[in-house]
Amino acid sequence: MKPTRMRLLLAIAAVLAAIGWGVTRLVDAYAGRSLPVPWTAPAVMVVLAIALALWARGTRDRLAGKPGTKRIEPLVAARSAALAMAASRTGAVVGGFYAGVAIALAPMWDVPYVRERILVSLAALGGAVLVVLGALWLERICRLPPQDDEP
Repeated sequence: MKPTRMRLLLAIAAVLAAIGWGVTRLVDAYAGRSLPVPWTAPAVMVVLAIALALWARGTRDRLAGKPGTKRIEPLVAARSAALAMAASRTGAVVGGFYAGVAIALAPMWDVPYVRERILVSLAALGGAVLVVLGALWLERICRLPPQDDEP
């Protein structure tokens, strides 16, 4: 596995922002209402970010062999790295989509319920950024040290 590149995450977020913007404009044009944005989206993102941060901290302690911790199995570390890669991409997808929703709804800021949806979309974007940061931290912790014979 190769480490996650920030360029990939930004590309995913940009594509999903365009999709989120387009979906929001389509719903507005054809349904005659703005796209509903659930308040659970930012809540789930924050819970996932906290879980990733706790997992990363525990994994770091176990890999370092701190007293009172059980040494981590190599397969568990590899699975943790795979989880981190999946979580970083998930954060990019969710963050990009809700950024597109917020951009599409921004011209209607004066309408109170639309303003609320914009704020919830921005909160989901913030939670998604936290997920990406937690996932990148976990992925970095799970990297193998370079071999002596590798440059």
